Amino acid sequence: MNQSNAGILSLRLIGAGILTACSGSLLASGFALQEQSASQMGNAFAGGAAIANDASTVYFNPAGMTRLPTQLVVGAHFVSPSAKFSGSATDPAGLPTSGSNGGDAGQSGIVPNLYFSMPVGQGLFVGLGINAPFGLSTKYKAEWKGRYQAIESEVRTVNINPSIAFQVNERLSVGFGADFQYMDAKLTQAVDQGSLCLPTYQKLEAAGVPLPAPPATICAGLVPQGADAFAKVTGDNWAGGYNLGLLYQATDSTRIGFSFRSQIRQNLIGNAKFRNTVPQFTSINVFTNTNASAKVDLPQSASLSIYQDVNEHWSVMADATWTKWSNFDDLVIEYDSSQPDTAIDESWNDTMRYALGVDYRYNSSWTFRIGGAYDETPIPNARHRTARIPGENRKWVSVGFGYQATPNLGIDVGYSHLFVSDPKIQEDRPTTGTLTGEYDAEVDILSAQLVWNI
Repeated sequence: MNQSNAGILSLRLIGAGILTACSGSLLASGFALQEQSASQMGNAFAGGAAIANDASTVYFNPAGMTRLPTQLVVGAHFVSPSAKFSGSATDPAGLPTSGSNGGDAGQSGIVPNLYFSMPVGQGLFVGLGINAPFGLSTKYKAEWKGRYQAIESEVRTVNINPSIAFQVNERLSVGFGADFQYMDAKLTQAVDQGSLCLPTYQKLEAAGVPLPAPPATICAGLVPQGADAFAKVTGDNWAGGYNLGLLYQATDSTRIGFSFRSQIRQNLIGNAKFRNTVPQFTSINVFTNTNASAKVDLPQSASLSIYQDVNEHWSVMADATWTKWSNFDDLVIEYDSSQPDTAIDESWNDTMRYALGVDYRYNSSWTFRIGGAYDETPIPNARHRTARIPGENRKWVSVGFGYQATPNLGIDVGYSHLFVSDPKIQEDRPTTGTLTGEYDAEVDILSAQLVWNI
């Protein structure tokens, strides 16, 4: 086996494991962003496919545009997650990993959205939505005990969603939208070269690769946790999908909505970069910069919603949403270098989200909202959870209000607190070691939007 083949085998043993941890972590938990409307935030997004009270229906159910005048909605959501780890870790050599618990890994951010809807005549309506339907951001202290699993994780999306709706008759409307979606990702972590050097060269020796010296001699001077490298994987891509919707006015006071969003396959193209790599690895082309790609299947989803006016002041709404996270059964990473492809078993589950909300219209200017939801995690257990996104089942408690300042200008504000079941983690990989413990996690979201009737 020549030096090039040595690099192939070594990358399979270690480099693949590092990028597997990074890329697999990209899909470590459900990271869909529900925060697409400040008015619906106050109801915990209950009845999202049936409410159709502003142009954000372009995203939730394009058929709802048939209920609207020409309208522009501009909104933003301040999302503040908290995820504090407590537990223990070992390096790839099995020794306790030094470092802190990493601080608060939650990273606050702004989720913006913009929607436009307009009637064009003959029962036809057109619209446009620009939003961020998927995203995540976690960051630990660089020297924390889980640094070999994760340091920083960031995923961002921008979705451009032109839509069309048609009013079939007084009761039934249909809608269709196209999705043009951009996604980029950045994932970083430390690499324990001191723990990985000896087993790497021992495996090369066992495979018959000629070595300049015995493995112990080659790795002399490297000790576990004493020669950390830094790995960063980045990638981006544009991809497409579609969404469909039906809105049925069952009675003058009852609406039923159904919406579907397709799967979007993102083929992320980027690179893997390393720094502080020791000569023992650069000499065999391990932990050296290379191009990389990964196919990421963002899940399809379907929602069934109902909206009921009880009287002139009160309305109730409910919603059930299914998301096909089991699309993430595995993930294949491809490399432009000599490294073989890597297949990652994800073992995700499909999820359900249930929500219930109430509106109280105090007068023609003021509407007050309240709602709650139960949101399942796709991660089945602690062994499939990673430090990238320590997600668990979530319970939403939401409040909000709408204020019609003028006949053509409205303001909506919503707030939600998400109670997260304590996520437990038992992450174990030969090339990164183990991370075992529990997170104290919660999320706060504050939303606001302006609604213009043009």
